[in-house]
Amino acid sequence: MARADGKAVFTDFAAPQDLIRARVVEERENFARAEIVKIMEGSSLRVQPLCPYFGTCGGCAWQHLEYGAQTEAKTAMLADAFQRIGGFAITPPIRTISSPPYGYRNRIQFHRVAKRRADISPVGFKRRGEDTVLPIDDCPIAASRIRTALAARELVPPVQVDRFNVYAHGDLLLAEGATERGIVEIRGKKLRIDVRGFFQSNATALEYLLDELMSAARSADPELRAADLYCGVGTFAAFLSDIFPRIDLVERDKTALALACENVRGHGIRHFAISDDEWARMGSKGEQEGYGFAVVDPPRAGLSTGLRNRLARMKVGTLGYVSCDPATLARDAKELAAAGYELRSLTCYDFYPQTPHIEAFAVFGSPRP
Repeated sequence: MARADGKAVFTDFAAPQDLIRARVVEERENFARAEIVKIMEGSSLRVQPLCPYFGTCGGCAWQHLEYGAQTEAKTAMLADAFQRIGGFAITPPIRTISSPPYGYRNRIQFHRVAKRRADISPVGFKRRGEDTVLPIDDCPIAASRIRTALAARELVPPVQVDRFNVYAHGDLLLAEGATERGIVEIRGKKLRIDVRGFFQSNATALEYLLDELMSAARSADPELRAADLYCGVGTFAAFLSDIFPRIDLVERDKTALALACENVRGHGIRHFAISDDEWARMGSKGEQEGYGFAVVDPPRAGLSTGLRNRLARMKVGTLGYVSCDPATLARDAKELAAAGYELRSLTCYDFYPQTPHIEAFAVFGSPRP
C-alpha cells in the first residue's frame, strides 16, 4: 500500500520499500488500485518466487516477499484492525506463530481443466483476475503427497463437478469422487474427517493453535461445562474433553456434526445441530450454571448478532476466539470488551504463507460482575 494525495493506493506484487512507477486501474472514493509499470528500485525484502505459475495463478500473492516480511506485515494488519475497528488503544503484545513457508497446505480446492489436451494436467487453479483455469503440474505450497499426486496426474475431477477438494496428511490422501473419508492424526488424536467439509488446511499451524487453546482452557474451572461453537468435526472438543467431561458442541452442518459425534464421545457430551442464532435463542443448562470455557471458530463474517449478545450475558470463565478475518474479530472483540470481557492475549497464526490471509486467536477473560 502507498498513498497518493492522501488516498490509499493498493498495488499487487509491490513490496515494502519498493520505488515503482504504477498505473491506476481502479479509482474509488476512499482508495485506488494500481498495477506496476516498472520497478525503479527493488526492495531488499524481495525474493525469487519458487513457483513457475506465480503471478498468473490466482492463488499465492506474496511469494515475491521474504518470509519474515510476510509475518511482520500480517502482525501489523492484525494490530491495525484492533486499533482502527476495535477501538483498542492498547492490546496485549501480539505473538506471531510462523509456519513452514512451503509444503504446508494439506487441504486444497482444485478446478477442472476444460477441453484439455492429453499432455495437459486435468486440474488447475483459476487464473489471476480471470474465470479460466490454469493447468498445473505442481504447487510448492501443497503438502508433499498432493505434489506427488499432481506430478503423477492422479487427481481426477469427479464427473459433473467443476471444482473439488483434496486433503493430504502424511500418507493419507483424500479426494472428492475417490476416497472421501479418512482418519487424520493431530497431536496424537485420531480424527475422522470428510474431504467435502471444512477442516483446517495447515496441520502444523493447527497443532500450535491447539497447544495455545489447551493452555487457555487449563486456566478454566473443569467442573463447569465447556462449549465448542461452530465445532465442525469436533477438533477442538476432542482435545478439550481431556479437561472437561461435559461439553456442548454446536454445528449447523449435520454431516460435520455426525463426524463430531464419532470424534468426541462421552456421557457429558451434548450435540446441537443448529445455527449460532438458534443456539443463542434456546438457552441451556450451561448458561444457568456458567460455562468454564468456550471456544468459537466462526466463518469470515464473524459471530452472529444473536451469539454476540448471548456471550455478553453469559458467564464464560475463559473464551477463546479463532478467526480468519481480523476485521470481524476486532469488531466482535470491541463488543465483548464493552460487555466486560478482558482481552488477555492475541496471537497471529500464519496458516497461509505466501498469501495475505490471516488466522488469529484471541483469549478473553470472564466478564466483570
